[in-house]
Amino acid sequence: MGKKRDEENPDSAYGEPAQFDPTFKGPIHNRGCTDIICCVLFLLVVLGYIAVGILAWLFGDPRHVLYPRNSTGWYCGIGPNENRPNLFYFDVLKCAMSVNIMAQSLNGFQCPTTQVCVEQCPSDFYALEPSAYFRNPADVFNASLCVPSIDLRTTTLSIQQIVDQELCPFFYIPTTPVLGRCLPDASALSVIPSYFSTVPGLPSSINETANTITNGTWDVVNGFSTRDIGMRIFEDFASSWPWILVGLLIAMLVSMLFLLLLRFIAPIMVWVLIIGVLVAGAYGIWHCYWEYENFKDTSISDVGLTTNFKTYLQVQETWLTFLIIISVVEVIILLTVIFLRTRILIAIALIQESSKAISHMMSALLYPLVTFVLLLVCVAYWGAMALYLATSGDPIYKVVALNTTMGDCGNINGTANCEPESFSPSDYPGCPSVSCIFIKYNEEGLLQENLMNLQIYNAVAFLWCVNFVIALGQCTLAGAFASYYWAFNKPNDIPTFPVCGGFMRSLRYHVGSLAFGALILTLVQVIRIILEYIDHKASGAQNRVARFIMTCFKCCFWCLEKFIKFLNRNAYIMIAIYGKNFCVSAKNAFMLLMRNVIRVVVLDKVTDLLLFFGKLLVVGGVGVLSFYFFSGRIALPGNTFRSSSLNYYWMPIITVAFGSYLIAHGFFSVYNMCVDTLFLCFLEDLERNDGSMEKPYFMSKSLMKILNKSNKTLKKHREN
Repeated sequence: MGKKRDEENPDSAYGEPAQFDPTFKGPIHNRGCTDIICCVLFLLVVLGYIAVGILAWLFGDPRHVLYPRNSTGWYCGIGPNENRPNLFYFDVLKCAMSVNIMAQSLNGFQCPTTQVCVEQCPSDFYALEPSAYFRNPADVFNASLCVPSIDLRTTTLSIQQIVDQELCPFFYIPTTPVLGRCLPDASALSVIPSYFSTVPGLPSSINETANTITNGTWDVVNGFSTRDIGMRIFEDFASSWPWILVGLLIAMLVSMLFLLLLRFIAPIMVWVLIIGVLVAGAYGIWHCYWEYENFKDTSISDVGLTTNFKTYLQVQETWLTFLIIISVVEVIILLTVIFLRTRILIAIALIQESSKAISHMMSALLYPLVTFVLLLVCVAYWGAMALYLATSGDPIYKVVALNTTMGDCGNINGTANCEPESFSPSDYPGCPSVSCIFIKYNEEGLLQENLMNLQIYNAVAFLWCVNFVIALGQCTLAGAFASYYWAFNKPNDIPTFPVCGGFMRSLRYHVGSLAFGALILTLVQVIRIILEYIDHKASGAQNRVARFIMTCFKCCFWCLEKFIKFLNRNAYIMIAIYGKNFCVSAKNAFMLLMRNVIRVVVLDKVTDLLLFFGKLLVVGGVGVLSFYFFSGRIALPGNTFRSSSLNYYWMPIITVAFGSYLIAHGFFSVYNMCVDTLFLCFLEDLERNDGSMEKPYFMSKSLMKILNKSNKTLKKHREN
């Protein structure tokens, strides 16, 4: 009797139970705007975000990153070089030897040699032999690899002058395009022709030539073409995309079917999973006892200390420890199931009720598409803004000479600015190896000096917008499902278009509250990012105590982020129902949950167990089906699709599996929100009402049956 009294009159330390309100019929309509200050702040940040994006778009040029530049500053692959997408380096040896000269200044794949845009990267060996210096330039050089400004048929320059001024390459080796750059083919370095050792300007040893080329390009030459692999993957997607869509459609249907079937099979699935855990624990106990009997004659003292951990699996103490641990866990689970069986039944009934609610408002399952589109916009805007900000400075070119000991090269190397369009090596007659090389982007000016601050602003605003979009989705769905629960006669009393109604109420009245909750979560996430950055930068210099403290900080803020997400989620539910500000809603939700903490834990774990099993079913089932299909183990009649036409059959499989997970996560997130909303409404229903004619329960008959409760109005109706 005392236990029942305590359950119906919870501890006042967590607030007073909700009082009966005869006018309350679900999400209130007469509500006002909440957290206006935070709403204004959020709108100002968004407007500033847009302004910074416009500024970055005006001054940024992503072509710096997307396309390589030749020595004259023109981009390869666009404009006048549209048909020449690859950048060819005249003397790749200078890329290796320039490390000691301009290692701190050179950027990306640039090196102090002439670079031209070419249609195709050379695929064979070529070197200017000594006898070629006495021939006609048009008969010696490949015109497609020379600078566009020289006409080999009419030029008056000698071959030696052309080589000294780097107007044409005096040698090249087979190359492969990597990110638009013609880089040496690693497989060709072992077959360099022997006559290369006699070519002026090349090392006298073939091995030295190969080593020098390798040292200059070892970080980017990896034996295959990234673009070639990308093209093959694109071809696979082009030929298999209809079947990928079929796989994703199957995942969507299976996810939807699973959620709807939970209305009928939830009790069976929950008890099967619980019994399965108990059976697995019982088997573990038996196995540990069996192993203990097998090694009964072997003790830990016979083995001693060793680094071979497999040895400890052959002593009795190890298996006795496992036996005790598993037995204790088994007993705890068994006692929990026995004493909390009523609350498990409540969780099952709420899960069934959630399936029923979704079946009455199927449009809720489509709302994740809205969230996905909004998140995609946020990610795309963040990525574009980061790219434009990073390329907002004008490129700076400097005069660079490879051989600083020749003539006056030592006095001009890296000190003078230059313009690649007008630069001419003939202006430096005492330094034939001089080049105009891109060094970095201009860092002068108000915008360039604040690039780091703007990138930080970009990241923080991005996190805030993403968290706001997620909060908007949760509040919208909470309003829709709350309107279902508080409809006394279901489905007749359910409002028309409940999802649209919840969305409009959230945008019209509660942008400030949603932004407030999103801001708190964003601040914690920013602190976690800062801690990860500090830990990464100082990982080599930290001692054990410092690393332990840093790990503790990271763990604490990870737990804090999880708690805030949980609190925000329930606060948004209360906002959707009562229309109060964030702090009041968070407090009311927390107090309500703490007054029913055991029910919260049981429902959370039972729901997590079911949804984990559902995701495993969807992703695993569709993934296995796609594996058998795309690998050719399942053939369609009429040779509609042949797996042999794929270059990498695992790419469609990965795509289908990942897409199936996203689809299942989207559907199950709606379901999880439905369960949480109905649960809070159920707790409020118990506190507000008592089943009398004046205060009837709004819960389903199955929930009232589990709690041994009923509405007197219904009893009286049946008696009559």
